[in-house]
Amino acid sequence: MLYAILSEDVKNSLDKRQSARPDHLARLEKLREEGRLVLAGPHPAVDADDPGDAGFSGSLVIAEFDSLDDARAWADADPYAIAGVYARVTVKPFKKVLP
Repeated sequence: MLYAILSEDVKNSLDKRQSARPDHLARLEKLREEGRLVLAGPHPAVDADDPGDAGFSGSLVIAEFDSLDDARAWADADPYAIAGVYARVTVKPFKKVLP
């Protein structure tokens, strides 16, 4: 089943994000290689593709996991979560309708 992992950043998270980014992206790449990743990306803190020093306000990952518990465990082990980038992470089932 698909699950949405919606994460909200702590304030001034940019430095923490930058240091944990390579490991974070490696985990996402593994999901992609396994054919389980639907989409992933950050939420810019301002209305721009490149928010610069404004950084990001959170992230969204939609991916396939065997269960809600597995999706939560994956989210809890995210390098961004471990590095203190996220203030809050919500994991819930997702049903893709379109496209």
